[in-house]
Amino acid sequence: MPIISRPRVLLRLCVVLLTALGVAASAACDSKSAPPAAGGTPRQVTVIGNGHMDGTPDTLTTNAAITFVASDVTTAMNQTSERQQAVIDALVNAGIERKDISTANVNLQSQYGSDGTTVVGYQASNAIDVTIRDLGSASRVLALIASTGGNATRINSVNLSINDDSQLVKDARSRAFKDAEDRAQQYADLSGLKLGKVISISEAPGTVPPVPVPMPRGPMAEAAAVPIEPGQQTVSFEVSVVWELG
Repeated sequence: MPIISRPRVLLRLCVVLLTALGVAASAACDSKSAPPAAGGTPRQVTVIGNGHMDGTPDTLTTNAAITFVASDVTTAMNQTSERQQAVIDALVNAGIERKDISTANVNLQSQYGSDGTTVVGYQASNAIDVTIRDLGSASRVLALIASTGGNATRINSVNLSINDDSQLVKDARSRAFKDAEDRAQQYADLSGLKLGKVISISEAPGTVPPVPVPMPRGPMAEAAAVPIEPGQQTVSFEVSVVWELG
């Protein structure tokens, strides 16, 4: 009669039982070490910081138009075109690059008599934008436009701006972040907590647009030097930062 070795079977059963117990214990340990499900948002503080830097404008942009009124369309357009071309040529000869001169508007309108219906003439207008990168020559260039264009000249606008404000923007951004950090630290101190890591940053640049300089409308009686004072412009920056509080 064959002899069945039961101890081996029992040994295998013990090994299986021990393995199962080990897996169960390991799962229990893992479940204890896993972080609990988030029941709410972590403590945090959101602040907005502001930074400002002042700079001196170094660029002037002007819009200058030539306008003529004549009894017929051809005469009005020809007179306007010829005079504006003379202004452009004078600017180029004075050192203004052609890339800094661009046509802004060409206009032709009928002129009506007192009855409001009878056409008595035509008004033609040609406007150009001129960028003057050497602010020291701006007065001379404006006078040149007026003297070349004569009584047909219209100076519609003059704007001062900073050609390259990238460094001012960087400095303003740094100041804005430092301002936000100081505010966040103050809130942390007031609440008895510690300022943790940054969670998010969003920015809203607020560079001040070019400042318009008032100029007389209508013909300029004489081509005297036009006083130009650049003054100061402020580059501003705003940043919103979220910090953890611990």
